[in-house]
Amino acid sequence: MREKPDQALDQKVLKVWTIVAAAEWLFLLLVPVGYWVATRYFPIPEWPLYVLAGLVILAGIFKIFIIPKMQWKRWRYKIYDNEVELMYGVFVIRRVIIPMIRVQHVDTAQGPLLRHYQLSAVTISTAATTHEIPGLDEEKANILRDHIAELAREADPDE
Repeated sequence: MREKPDQALDQKVLKVWTIVAAAEWLFLLLVPVGYWVATRYFPIPEWPLYVLAGLVILAGIFKIFIIPKMQWKRWRYKIYDNEVELMYGVFVIRRVIIPMIRVQHVDTAQGPLLRHYQLSAVTISTAATTHEIPGLDEEKANILRDHIAELAREADPDE
């Protein structure tokens, strides 16, 4: 049986995921606010408002404080000479093996939050899909991108 990948993401990505989860939660907060506004204009009962508010608060606690930590603890990757292995997921754990021979291109990407925390995401594209290692230190991401590109070039049977 294959060992689990041992490389972890940068711990700063936990802050990024928490900020993103809080922003998403704010949109979820619009549901009870919208219902509250509707109670002011239409004759509908108010008790669903309290249920919605309670559910949104519970969802916020779970989404902001629990899920990102579980996600960070489980996210692992490892680069082998012939493949890249990714392992991630909170409730359903996925282990993905990307053969180097299938890698078409590798790049790094940064959004505003990742750039603020000096992180980058490494994306690995194959003909079928794109895989991402979501949060690595900028320098480490650049080194990893170049390393995977070199391994993919060596694995290319056409060269």
